[in-house]
Amino acid sequence: MRPLPFGLLVALITLVLDQGTKLGLLFVADLPVREPVVLAPFAQLIVVWNRGVSYGLFQQDSALGRWVLVGVSLVASVALSLWMARAGSRWLAGSLGLIVGGAIGNAIDRAAYGAVFDFVHLHAGGWSWYVFNVADAGIVFGVVGLLYDGLVLERRRDVATGKQT
Repeated sequence: MRPLPFGLLVALITLVLDQGTKLGLLFVADLPVREPVVLAPFAQLIVVWNRGVSYGLFQQDSALGRWVLVGVSLVASVALSLWMARAGSRWLAGSLGLIVGGAIGNAIDRAAYGAVFDFVHLHAGGWSWYVFNVADAGIVFGVVGLLYDGLVLERRRDVATGKQT
């Protein structure tokens, strides 16, 4: 499969998994009534409505702030999709697809509910990680993939083609 269709497929899968888990937990499993749901001694499902961006930064309580964040997410998704269209590898396109799918998933939440629905809480002893969702995980893994592409794979491509770095 060529890079662009692969990246678009990854974006679609990420978006469907994100929205599917959110809708299932909110309206089928009724998580808001049943929380917390303990999955393991270190993991539980809870309900957190994040009105900000990553890790709750830049909280927005106004309609304007909400729609600005939706707009920023969609503009970023378009820009990353244009980059994806020029990607020379499935790795790069897939990494961008993870970010695009996650950004669109969180933008849908923001548009529909006024906040992003986060639900996975990992913790151990006194340590607690930020609550996140499938879209957030996609974005993080996508960024890690971009870093790997830029720091490791690009160097390998340069060595293979005889380029000096």
